Amino acid sequence: MSVQDLGSLDGQVLLFGGPYSNLAATRALLKKAQDLGAAADHMICTGDTVAYCADAAETVTAIRGAGCPVVAGNCEKQLASNAMDCGCGFEAGSTCDLLSAGWYAVADKTIGGDDRAWMKGLPDIVTFRHHGRRAAVIHGGVTDISRFLWQVSPEAAFVEEIGCLRDQVGQVDMVVAGHCGIAFQRRIGSVDWINAGAIGLPPNDGKPQTRYALLEAGRAEIRNLSYDHEAAATQMETCGLTQGYHNALRTGYWPSEEVLPLALRRAAVASG
Repeated sequence: MSVQDLGSLDGQVLLFGGPYSNLAATRALLKKAQDLGAAADHMICTGDTVAYCADAAETVTAIRGAGCPVVAGNCEKQLASNAMDCGCGFEAGSTCDLLSAGWYAVADKTIGGDDRAWMKGLPDIVTFRHHGRRAAVIHGGVTDISRFLWQVSPEAAFVEEIGCLRDQVGQVDMVVAGHCGIAFQRRIGSVDWINAGAIGLPPNDGKPQTRYALLEAGRAEIRNLSYDHEAAATQMETCGLTQGYHNALRTGYWPSEEVLPLALRRAAVASG
């Protein structure tokens, strides 16, 4: 696996993932970084610059222009290798799997060779030190780039990933991940597992705001990101991406919950 070490990053570090071809959200995140005074070398993306929304090439251009470190997500891996699907890890034949064919085909048509070459060169793991603690940034998992790890996943799954990560890069005190699209923090033994969430799609909570994380003095805080979600949804309609994710930008609810553990689905959350 390829590893990029950023050295020591003290002060604020802005962590985000899943731009998902959502140019409006990406611009809002970059504006937030500017407001916070976060330099490019203190911003890290957990991957999947391209996915559900309408502006794949423009979003990649914005992220590349920002100059921040980016971990390869499954979407970058697949596009870089000219694969026929997103490699998201959805169960074959599921609603999420079927819906992904639509948005991936749109992205595949718009991402050019230069962007694919950039994606091919992205690291699998980014490491850095923050206030004396060593952090490693991945996409989904080390055992599987498309592994879904949720706040309710068994502890053994996190322990396995941390062990495999240490085999690759040595001791880590923090893991920053993405892929699942829902931000959370969890303590696994002596390791803080931080999922920075996704800026391109809301976390299925009934609100249009998305999520990012801000690391400061060794602690992470999950924050909301507001952006022009109506404009992003309208842009999806304009280019024919109307399988349901366009409405998710407005309603805050995903078009399918099949990928979610039962405990995180709307019915369980509402009754609990």
